[in-house]
Order: sequence, then structure tokens, then C-alpha cells
Amino acid sequence: MHSLAGQVFLLELAIVVLLVAATLVALVVQARRDIMADARHRTLTAAQTFAHSPGIVPALNSANPTAVLEPPAEAARKAAGVDAIIVYGLNGITLTHSDPHQIGKRIIGPYAKAATGKPFTSTFQGSLGLSVISAVPVRGPDGSVVAIVAVPVTVEKVQHRLNMQLPVLFGGAAMALVVAAGGSGLASRRLRRQTHGLGPTEMTRMYEHHDAVLHAVREGVLIVGGDGRLLLANDEARRLLDLPADAERRDITQLGLDEDLAGLLASDRPATDEVYLAADRLLAVSKRLTAPHGPVSSVVTLRDTTELRALSGRAEVARGRLQSLYDAGLRIGTTLDVKRTAEELAEVAATRFADVVTVDLLDPVLRGEETSGAAAGITELRRSAVAGLDADHPLHPVRELIRFVPAHPVATAMTEGRPILVGDLSASDGWRAQQPEQARRILDHGIHSMLVVPLRARGVVLGVVEFWRAKGSGSFEDEDVSFAEELAARAAVSIDNARRYTREHAMAVTLQHSLLPHTLPEQSALDVAYRYLPAESGVGGDWFDVIPLSGTRVALVVGDVVGHGLHASATMGRLRTAVRNFAGLDMPVEELLGRLDELVAQIDAEEVAAEDGPGMITGATCQYAVYDPTSGRLAVATAGHPGPAVVRPDGTVDFPQLPVSPPLGLGAGLPVETAELTVPEGSRLVLYTDGLIEDRVRDLDLGLEALREALTGPSLTPEATCAAVVEAMLSTRPRDDIALLVARTHRLGPEQVAEWDVPRDPAAVAPVRTACARRLTEWGLEQVGFTAELVLSELLTNAIRYGAEPIAVRLLRTVPISSAAAGTLIFEVSDGSSTSPRLRLAKVTDEGGRGLFLVARFTERWGTRYTPTGKVIWAEQSLRHGATPETEGLGEILLGQWDDTAL
Repeated sequence: MHSLAGQVFLLELAIVVLLVAATLVALVVQARRDIMADARHRTLTAAQTFAHSPGIVPALNSANPTAVLEPPAEAARKAAGVDAIIVYGLNGITLTHSDPHQIGKRIIGPYAKAATGKPFTSTFQGSLGLSVISAVPVRGPDGSVVAIVAVPVTVEKVQHRLNMQLPVLFGGAAMALVVAAGGSGLASRRLRRQTHGLGPTEMTRMYEHHDAVLHAVREGVLIVGGDGRLLLANDEARRLLDLPADAERRDITQLGLDEDLAGLLASDRPATDEVYLAADRLLAVSKRLTAPHGPVSSVVTLRDTTELRALSGRAEVARGRLQSLYDAGLRIGTTLDVKRTAEELAEVAATRFADVVTVDLLDPVLRGEETSGAAAGITELRRSAVAGLDADHPLHPVRELIRFVPAHPVATAMTEGRPILVGDLSASDGWRAQQPEQARRILDHGIHSMLVVPLRARGVVLGVVEFWRAKGSGSFEDEDVSFAEELAARAAVSIDNARRYTREHAMAVTLQHSLLPHTLPEQSALDVAYRYLPAESGVGGDWFDVIPLSGTRVALVVGDVVGHGLHASATMGRLRTAVRNFAGLDMPVEELLGRLDELVAQIDAEEVAAEDGPGMITGATCQYAVYDPTSGRLAVATAGHPGPAVVRPDGTVDFPQLPVSPPLGLGAGLPVETAELTVPEGSRLVLYTDGLIEDRVRDLDLGLEALREALTGPSLTPEATCAAVVEAMLSTRPRDDIALLVARTHRLGPEQVAEWDVPRDPAAVAPVRTACARRLTEWGLEQVGFTAELVLSELLTNAIRYGAEPIAVRLLRTVPISSAAAGTLIFEVSDGSSTSPRLRLAKVTDEGGRGLFLVARFTERWGTRYTPTGKVIWAEQSLRHGATPETEGLGEILLGQWDDTAL
């Protein structure tokens, strides 16, 4: 019922119902009027007929008028179908009546008019309902009124006849309704088929769209029937095809169209954006068949692509340049190298924009230095890149310093800071004045046009890029300038970034090299080799160190500061210095890393609190190991760092399981755990940073396995081990720094160590001195016997006087591994006290207090280290000169010097 056909059906049915109802109402009203008229006419006729009937006057004049008139009156009543025929005398006495009880009664009624000789008819509401009565005078022979005949009848009695007709009326009305509904249904069904069940809104919108397609759409629309006749053409199609006014209903081949186009329109072949010529227009034609969605026909759309082709050509050029800029953004600046970035700019522009491209940069830019913002007066540039020419080109070669005359386009572009377009080089006097002979050779080579664009970044002139075009290519135009400027601007940013990186990288490398060890110290415990490989992306914070400790012990340190650049290098230097200072205090391994953790936490706090600082949180790891060649013990502690590898003399590789503490700065004051290992002599200790075992394509487990394979095998020297590991593990482009430290262990033999337990008795000093002199003789060191006995007696006397038992003396004879030096003689006196001696000024009147002065005077180093059971006072005497120190005037020297009284 929402469709147009359904609504039309309802409307027609409603109209029929209204018509039938109106007809019925009209018929009923008319019937009621006819009833009243019939009642009047019937009563009046019956009254007149009886009043004028023959013999009525004689009957009135008879002795018993009622007896004479009653029978004919009753017969007339029945014949007329009225209620009664009443005869009244002029005196109002009823002579005849249908009710015998009324005969002889006097009545009073509106009969005065009939008594005057005028008949009348009136309506009244009686006891039997609405009634009609007619009264007619009865005239005598002389014309006078002698009586009155009244004939009443009730309307109900007359209406009974109408009620018998009502079924016929309503039946006819129902039949009319049925016939009308059937006709409306048939009409609606046909209408529904023709309108496809659409509603009024859809029909209205369809016709609006139809009008829009015909008159407003700026695309030609044709509908061609299955027989090849044109059924519909909108205004745009008529304009594009120049169709005649009577084109519709004509065969498509008779409209004067191009043969190919007409053939397509008349065929049943679909098409999509096929281009056809219509007069001077290029039309893009698309065609679709309507079947099975409608009758056999086809719909054709036409688009004028004449102007679009011209616009699309310009748009294609613009799109190509945008694509070139996008590609340039991907290809320029892939490395942080100034020269390579200039080469990338030349290569990109030579393939997309120009035939030849040259890039000239200032020398400070190539060195990574800052340049002044002003470009005025700059006449010297160095050729940094050339692309697009063969080897025998006449242009200046790469790396050549070019001095431009002020009139040259390059000098003008640098001075004015804007692009300079030279459409015809042969007509440019300023360009030819630079080098006339070279200019002639360039023109002979076919180069005829040039565009110079300055390279500027952050307001600083870096150089220029020169675009050249040769024969076969059109000259540069104004439209090319904006593209060249955009390309140069993007490249300038990359060149400036590379310049700044070069400067920072050089500073960071200088700083890092100044902070890393330059040479390995002399010591007799380990044969050490190392490798430091900076990452390709920049200098990082990886570091290592080899620190000789007292008692021939050696500390190996490897650390890693997260990040790259100056901040990482500076932080690395601070940590390395702190480790050396802490190690100089002979701290235990775990205590040293605990102090280092506190230092990093303090650095972080200072960085965060600094308002003008970078506010960076330091991320650092460290591994600290101490090797004792007298026992072969290795104490190792690590803070977030990969553990070491131990290569045993038989070539097997082991990665000891070490307790790992959090990285430095994150320990939160927690104690650091230490692991102790016994390492066989000839083993190799391999310490490294995570850059060696981790990279983009290799995780930690694979890296450790690869390191194991590189280390497994026959025993190699530390130097050869470093070379083998680097060759096996190093990727082509390492993303992180790599620090590698390889140390081969040595042990001090029994012939190099002498030990004595000493009771706490001053008399025990002399036997120990005698035993020491005897051992020095065995070692061939008689020449240092006097000073050795003096130092040993002073240290031992100090321990006996101020220390606690047990007291022991150890004498070590060491020989450096990496040099032919004579080595050192080490004195160690241990006791059970935790107090340590210190130098202080001795007064002239003091009897003692000068023993430590003698120790400091005749040895190179001395100090104190604590042990779990007490302390060890040690001193080292160098055997480098092989002679006894000068002792003349020793008594005078001792007077007024330092005291060694214990704390």
C-alpha cells in the first residue's frame, strides 16, 4: 500500500464508496420526500373522489347519512389504502369513520378552510405517529358546502412500501462497490507493473533525477534500445555528439557519428573508458547492458577528456616531481657522511631532473666545522660530487678547489642566496668569463643550460648544487626552479646533519681515545691483548682497563655505557677514572662495584637535578675481575654485564655461571655478589661487551654459541685470539661498540715466592732478615740486599710493635711478561690488626717515627690492603737499575722526617 499503485487503488475505492454512499443517501432522502408527497396526493385524491362521488349529497340529506355513507366510505378507504374516510357535517358531527366509536361525535379541527370551500392538506403528529390529512368540501347542487370529507393516513403506513425497496437499493450499492473495487484493482495492478511498485516519493525522486540527468549532469548519457535506436539522450550528450533535435527514436547509425563510435553504440559489447573521436573532442566512452535488470538496451556515458588530457599531462609532471622528491628523501642522507650525501644528491637529480649534476661545498663543511652565516665574498668551493657524465667530461673533477669570479652564476647564487637560472649558457658572459676555454669545451660537449641553487640549512650557506642539461633535453624553465629549490633544501638538511655529526663524531673519537688505555701496563700475571671497535653509527661508551694491583695481582675491567656520542664518552671516562681510583685503594671486588654503583646513582641524580642539563639517566654495566698469580684464584663480580669466557689449556670453553647484580645505578645499595674461580695456568680469560655477541640478526644465545666456536680449539696467543674472535663475530655494520679483552694467565712458581711465619717478638726480626738475605742471594739479587733488609725490618718491626698475631712475611720476585725489564721485589707483611700505619711529621726530639719514611724513600710504592683476617702492608722495590740506592748521609736524612706511628 506504500506503492503508487496501492495508493491509487485506495483513492479509487474511497471515491466509489463515497459516491455509492451519497447515492444511497440521496435515494433515501428522495424516497422520504416521495412518501410525504404520495401521502398528500393519496389523501387528497381519496378525499376529492369521495366528496365528488354521485349520491353523496343525497346520502347526506337522507334520514341516516351514516348508514348510507359508511359502506361506500369503508370500501373507498380500503381501495385508497388510507387510514379512514371521515365525513363531517358542518356542525362538526362525525358521520363516517373507520372507528365506529367516533361516529356521532363532535370534533374540533382545522376545517374552517374546507368549510369555506377550499380543500387543504396538512401534516400533524398524532397518536399513531406522523400523519397526513386532506380535507375536501362537499358541495350541494347550489354550490354551497354541505359537508366535509377528511382522509388521514399515517406516514409509517406509506413508508412500509419504501422499506420493501431498501434491500434492493443496498444490494445494488454493494454490487456497485464490488464492481468498482474490481475495476480499481485491475487498474492498480496494471499501474503497479508500469511503475515497478514505486511509491510517490520514489516516483517524484526518480523524475527529479531523470530531469537532472537530462539537463544538469555534465556527463553525456545515452540509452540505446536493443534494436539500435536511440531512446534517450541528455543535454550534455547532445552537445558532445552534436545530435539533431529529432535524434530520439532514430537508428544510432543515422545520426552522423564516427563510424567506430556508432559501431560501439549499436553493438551489444560493453566498454570502459574507451576513447573515441567526436568532431574535435576526445570522448571517454563507457557502456553497460541493462539486461537482466531491465529491457534489452544499453546505457552509455560520455566524458570529454580533451582538457583533461592536457591537465593530466601537467599533473603527471607534477606527480613525477613529487615522486622524485619522495625518492630523494629516501635516497639522500642514508649515511652521516658529508661527501656521500653530496654524491647521493647528484645521483638522484641526474636520473630524474637534469643530465649532469655537480655539488660544490665549502671546505669547512667537508671537515665538519662551523661556517659563518654570511655568504658574501665566498669565492672558493670544492667540487664534492659529479653525476651524469662519462669519464672524459670537461667539468672540474671531484676534490678540485674552484675559485669563482664574482660575475659567475655560482658566485651570484652564493652572494644573493637565491637560485640562478641560465637558460642559454652560450649567452652568459659571466659564466664564460670564468674559464673561456673550458666553457667552449663544455658547450662543445652539448651542455647548454644551467640552474644553480645554493645549499642552505639553519641560515648557513653550505655550498651550491649545479644542474646542467645537455643536447636532447630542453632548457631549464621557471617551473623547474621550485623543484630544484625543494630538492636542494632537503639535501642541505641532510648535508648539515652529516656535517654536525662529523664534527661531534670527531670530538667524541678524540675524547674517547684520550680516555681509553694507550698502552698496557707492565705486569707479570697476565699476557694481555685487546680490541676496541667503535660502532658504525658513532662513538659509544664501551671501555676496558688493565690495572696492576699489589702483590702481583691484576684487575681486568670491561664496561659499557648505554648510548653514543659525547655524553656516553664523557661518562665512560668518569667511570674508568673512578674504577682506577677505587682499585688503587685495594678494595675487594664486590666493594668496588658497590662504590661504582653509588657513583652512577649520584651522577644520575645530578643530571636530573640540573636545570640546564640534558637530564639523561646513565645506563651502564661493568665487570671487574682480579687475578692472583700466586694462587691462580680469579675473583669476578658483574653488574648487569655478560660474564666472561674461560678457555682452558686443552681448548675447551666454559662460561662460568656468575651471580649477576643489577646495572650500575640501579642497585639501590644492595650488596654485590662475587664468584671465585681457580684458573689453570695457561688459560685464557675473555672479557667483552654485549656488542660482540648481540646484533640485529643474532640474539644472545646464538652469539654465545658463536663465541664458543670461535674460541674452541688449539691454544692461541691473546693477540691471535682477538683476531680470530673479531673475524668470526664481527658483522659488516656493527650497531654497537665492541670491547674485547683477552688475557692468558701465568703463575708464580715456588722459586719466586718466599714465606715466613713470625712470632710477635722483636727478637724474631733478625732471623727473618737473615733468611731474606739468603733468598736474595739465591735469586742473584745481592746488590739490593741492604735496602731489602732495611725495608723488611722496618715493616716487620712496625707489625710486631703495633699489629696483632698471626704475623707473616712474604717475599715475591716478579719478572714482567711483555718486556725484558729486571722486574720487582715485593715485600708483604701481614698481621691480624685492621689498623694501618700512616706517615706523619716527626719532631726533632722524637726517638722514632721514621721507619715508613725509609720505606717510602727506598721503594717505588707502598701501601696497605685489608684481608678478611687483618691487613697486609706491602712495598715494591724496582730492580730496573740493578743497584743499591745511595745510602750515604742516611743518618742526616732520617733526622726530622716522618713518623710511622700507627693510628
